[in-house]
Amino acid sequence: MLTRFAIIPLLLTLSFSACKKPATAANNNSAPNTTLAFSTAPGATATPAAAIPAATPVPAKPVIDQNAQVVIFGYHRFVNNVRRPDTEITPQAFEAQMQELKNKGIAVIPMQDFLAWRRGEKAIPAKSAVITFDDGWKSQHEVAWPILKKFNYPVTLFIYTEGIKPGHFSGGESMSWDQLAEMRDAGIDIQGHTATHQDLRRPYDKVAKKKLSPPEYEQWLENEVVGSKQTIEQKLGVKVNCFAVPYGFYNDHIKDVAMKAGYEALFTVYGQPITVRTPMNSVGRYLIEANKPKTFADAVSAIATTASGPVVAEVSASGLQTQPADGETIKNPLPLIRANISSLGTIDPGTTPEMRVSGLGKVDASFDPKTSMVAYQVTQRLKDKTCTVIVSAKSGGKKVETHWTFKIEDAGAGAAPPAATPKK
Repeated sequence: MLTRFAIIPLLLTLSFSACKKPATAANNNSAPNTTLAFSTAPGATATPAAAIPAATPVPAKPVIDQNAQVVIFGYHRFVNNVRRPDTEITPQAFEAQMQELKNKGIAVIPMQDFLAWRRGEKAIPAKSAVITFDDGWKSQHEVAWPILKKFNYPVTLFIYTEGIKPGHFSGGESMSWDQLAEMRDAGIDIQGHTATHQDLRRPYDKVAKKKLSPPEYEQWLENEVVGSKQTIEQKLGVKVNCFAVPYGFYNDHIKDVAMKAGYEALFTVYGQPITVRTPMNSVGRYLIEANKPKTFADAVSAIATTASGPVVAEVSASGLQTQPADGETIKNPLPLIRANISSLGTIDPGTTPEMRVSGLGKVDASFDPKTSMVAYQVTQRLKDKTCTVIVSAKSGGKKVETHWTFKIEDAGAGAAPPAATPKK
């Protein structure tokens, strides 16, 4: 009897000890690896307790180089015997250009990485390039794509849907939807280039061969810009967020239609190094043609000499008090532009913030260090519907920068009298 009473406390002690071990493990959330707890009661089978999932780490926001630059190249056809030097290039010349990018240390990045960089979501090399092919020629699939594979370079195709077999304007030199699907499956980016590839400013339908009335033009433009996007997405099951205007011909109305359609970027043919400040509704590409070999050299030279310098600290416009406000639409094309830039930090003594206004460049803005207010009265009518203001300064010995945009209703039409110029 005494033995039995002695065993009972012992069993209770062991059971209580076994129960406490999982509780201890559950409370130890800071441990990187979860330790499994086992029952140690006599005669019990060792069974693991439920594993405690580790806390999901919060991904750190990437450090974006505000001085990085991108050049975007556009190609059409790849042929051994050039007959149309405005749209053709030999495979040998194309391969030599791809090799030169490698030799110059210019990283060829995917289009979607470029867009992510512009959104502040992804870092890219300081000197980067994006390769694009226009229209949907089969030599892009049969000739140029194998060359790109040698270098492991990505490419974006801008296709017009009626130029793809069996479209109205396809032929023996055109790619088919099956070939596009093959490239898509290999990771190739496929984007929009209208339905019929014509000057979108002209109210003429070359399929129906008729001049369009204003209402007909709007419906036709919708199909060229929006309808072609939907066709690509439906046939290939991809997301189309880039649009290249044919011939580089566009106006503000075409830009508005494209951006409202859900395109993230509109591309032209006016080559320039792309920065974090380049408007996404007019991104310039360098079109490479056999009769203009200097174009490629100019692009490489431009980015090789400009993509350098210290990283600039970017400050969000959400913390600024600006006039006009970020995203605001105003009527006066001669506005007073000003901002309280205290969120940039304490401005270094002896330095003056700089203001740049799209369409005007650097302007003679005033700055009051007591109120942290930088201001400029526009004296030259702003002509574009969208205006970007960039303010940069030095704080703690480092360059800091912010920007915001506003819109102007009926830009360039009328002008309100300018307000008094603020005192410096």
